[in-house]
Amino acid sequence: MRKRTLISSAIAVTAAGAITIAGTVVAQAQETGDEALAAAIDAILTDKRLTDSQVGVTVADANTGEVLYERNGAKRAIPGSNDKLTTTAAALEQLGGDFKYTTEVLGDRPTDGVVAGDLYLRGSGDPTLLEADYDRMAEDLADRGISTIDGDLVADDTAFDSVRSGTEWGWSDLQFTYAAEVSALTVASGDDYNAGSVRVFIKPGAAEGDPAQLSMAPANDYVEIVNSATTGTTTSVSVNRDPHDNVIRVSGTVKLGTNGTYATRSVIEPTQLAADVFADSLADAGITVNGDLRFGETTPQGPETLASHQSRTLTDLTAVILKPSNASVAEALFKTLGYEATGTGTFASGKAATYAGIEPYGVDTGPIRQVDGSGISRHNMMTSNMLADLLVGAKKADWFGTWYDSLPIACKDGTLASRMCGTPAAENVRAKTGSMTSVSALSGYVTDADGRELVFSVIVNDFLYSTVKDIEDKIAAAIAAHTTAATEAETLRSANVDDIEMPAEDPNHSLECTWVEPAVC
Repeated sequence: MRKRTLISSAIAVTAAGAITIAGTVVAQAQETGDEALAAAIDAILTDKRLTDSQVGVTVADANTGEVLYERNGAKRAIPGSNDKLTTTAAALEQLGGDFKYTTEVLGDRPTDGVVAGDLYLRGSGDPTLLEADYDRMAEDLADRGISTIDGDLVADDTAFDSVRSGTEWGWSDLQFTYAAEVSALTVASGDDYNAGSVRVFIKPGAAEGDPAQLSMAPANDYVEIVNSATTGTTTSVSVNRDPHDNVIRVSGTVKLGTNGTYATRSVIEPTQLAADVFADSLADAGITVNGDLRFGETTPQGPETLASHQSRTLTDLTAVILKPSNASVAEALFKTLGYEATGTGTFASGKAATYAGIEPYGVDTGPIRQVDGSGISRHNMMTSNMLADLLVGAKKADWFGTWYDSLPIACKDGTLASRMCGTPAAENVRAKTGSMTSVSALSGYVTDADGRELVFSVIVNDFLYSTVKDIEDKIAAAIAAHTTAATEAETLRSANVDDIEMPAEDPNHSLECTWVEPAVC
């Protein structure tokens, strides 16, 4: 606790917080205002879980940029999903909130219901396409009287390059949605828009010992499921995709009389899954494709657009990314930035476009490194100072309202839905979380008890306990409780930090809470 004493001679501090000199009790003056806030944060950071860990913290005035507190603010660290802050800010700056993805079906003008040549399915990067969207495009073709494709169905995903995974994505992560392969033509498993994945539903049979009943969304013939799961008295299911092929193995038990459970797994080569789904959609619409499926070819000049689908606006998709920390949409957006800037969607062109989008808002990209759009890579390096600069600078952007409204709100929604409840930060803090093994981050906005709007960024690396998120919450709550008149002790007491308990060890704490299935927030 930082205190300013009034006496410089030999003193002793009493348990009550006063000092004694030769038997005389003299009141001890405690710092207030920003110094008290700094002392409160320092006290929170004495948590033994942070011993030998790397901690970067910056707190600043949201309107002036004046730094109120900094610890290791210029030191680079892995930001986790705080990476999505730069991706979405750059996208709103470079593409605009009205931006939409367009997916097209192209071919020669039909004659007597027949498309004479190949039919092209051309993607532009839309990560939110669902099975129902492919069904509608097929139905639109049928409504035009098309009944036969005399050539092949060609899946054009060439808006993005063929590098499907980012630098240093963990091998053990690749079957999960947050590390799904990136393609310009894909399909999502549900309306939470986990692109390039399938969702496996596991339901009990009619009696104990019966095989579990499985189904997939989207329905397809591209992924094979091997089922050894049975109906039992408890639900304990293992769902794993083979490392080198699209075989998903389901084992364990699902409890009799329940609705069962589900698990979502990414696929290898999502373009081929999308083409398989669309081929089924065409068949369901009564359209026969006489040829084969082909992949990765550019649509030639000449064919006309026969059907198309547009995504939701980028304004809508920003919340889809930030509130649940959707990685596959963020990665598609990263490559889309590169595609719109250069004509080629790559991780490298996405990085350049992202930097160009945030630099006008006072962000120095020299000391940082961003290699993907979602923060999955451990090659990403950011600083709490840099993220605070972005948070301050973004307030000057015409897209700020969209970005701010898309951030998770403490004790209300997104990845903060169950955090900071019962503190002054509840429904006050708007911030982006970050979660990986030994990586945790929280950066965003908070209004203190005097009504002053502040920004903060906390990045913690190299801790051994499963989570330090309660420490982040205490810092955010202390900032929310801060007043110019409060001492350190009063700030901590007003913040209710004692009510924010250290969570038990939990292997799921290395994940964003929305990535756990079913979600735990």
